[in-house]
Amino acid sequence: MAYFHGVKAQEVSTSVVAPVSTTAGLPVVFGTAPVHLTADPSANVNKPVICYTWNEAVKHFGYSADWDKYTLCEAMYSEFKLYAVQPIVFVNVLDPKKHKESVSATEKTVPTDKVVNVADSVLLDTLQVKATADGEATTLNKDYTAAYNDDGELVVTIIKTGALADAEKVFVAYDKVDASKVTADDIIGGASTEGATKGLELIDTIYTSLSMVPGIIAAPGWSENPTVASVMKAKALNIDGLFRCIVLTDVDTAAAKYYADVNEWKNKNNYTGVNQIVCWPCVKNGDAQYHMSTHIMGILGVVDAANDDVPYQSPSNQSMQATGLCLKDGTEVALSLSQANLLNSQGIMTGLNFNGGWKAWGNYTGVYPSNTDVKDCFICVRRMFDWQYQTFILTYWQEVDQPLTPKLIKTIIDSEQIRLNGLVSRGFLLGATVAFLPDENPTTDLLQGIIRIHTSITPPVPAQNIEDVIEYDVSNFSRLFE
Repeated sequence: MAYFHGVKAQEVSTSVVAPVSTTAGLPVVFGTAPVHLTADPSANVNKPVICYTWNEAVKHFGYSADWDKYTLCEAMYSEFKLYAVQPIVFVNVLDPKKHKESVSATEKTVPTDKVVNVADSVLLDTLQVKATADGEATTLNKDYTAAYNDDGELVVTIIKTGALADAEKVFVAYDKVDASKVTADDIIGGASTEGATKGLELIDTIYTSLSMVPGIIAAPGWSENPTVASVMKAKALNIDGLFRCIVLTDVDTAAAKYYADVNEWKNKNNYTGVNQIVCWPCVKNGDAQYHMSTHIMGILGVVDAANDDVPYQSPSNQSMQATGLCLKDGTEVALSLSQANLLNSQGIMTGLNFNGGWKAWGNYTGVYPSNTDVKDCFICVRRMFDWQYQTFILTYWQEVDQPLTPKLIKTIIDSEQIRLNGLVSRGFLLGATVAFLPDENPTTDLLQGIIRIHTSITPPVPAQNIEDVIEYDVSNFSRLFE
């Protein structure tokens, strides 16, 4: 050691590891978008895109009020406009190179203002405007301009100095986006022979691409398809081999039109996952109609935000931005408390207008009542366990491949106990302990560098049955003689 005369200092690594923040309820929504309204329709196909604002989402995906065709727009409107929740990850599977239709030259009358409207989902780079059906295509920005207005309608304006200046009619030919060609297989996706990942298979890439773990997986307009729902469940239970999250699924209201028929449909189609929230029926807000899962997604975001992003509270009995319930065909659904409770007892979430306006109603996952394990059947407890997966893995990933010493084990145990004690003191957990148990760590595993930390946590369950036992107290007659 070099000679030193004086006072000096040095530092060592902190013995307590700071926890990693996660977005507990990050929604990842799969569906179709009106990409023909964007600057580059092919830019965001089968690509997870995180959006923090309405304008950002519209820029990347476009917006259309035709939610049956463009299912992502329903979630977009609900999250940003009704519930003011952000961020949200969108995955559009509508591919304008695949899901399209060619339209041959169609005659359009040119009005006096020289503005021709085309009410179709035109891909602008394919648009041809001609003076005759068999003539040569004229030139964009020389003979005409073309752009979408705020209503999503294509406006073709004839330039007065161009080749079409005196035309009384023009012929337009183009390719248009055809959302009807998107199928459940596109939502399910997979890996192509070229190695490209598509659809729900993209769930495994969310963390590596965005550094955020999915907390909710949804596909309104598609999740009532049992095949899609089954893939959603499977993917959410094993995200990248590490994480878990819940899925929001809807019951097909065309098949289950009456509340008493919903449980049979649910069981027949295997909507019984431990990580699955099953929703029925649809929701109305004014003239707009939504899938129930879309509103539950918004409510979860609001509740999580109110609790510092800790998903310990149930979405049940929380305000729903609704004016009614209905079936897909628009038929109104009126549920009494006893009818809504019957659905809840079957592991189905619904809506109820009983006291204080419309509220989400139901605490159980789809696995109930066949599985009554508290960590599996209560939505809020299941989400807390999934959140613990995320937080523990991401926090202690930095300790992987460090020397297996008592100091390492103590660092993990102490750090985790401090984090969990903080959650207990804030009421997010009733209690929590962390231990390194000999029985769970045999020498044969230690020799291979395998250790197991045993964490016991007690998230609170929802107080879903509050009863007042009232008694007539005859002893108070004595007060008559005071």
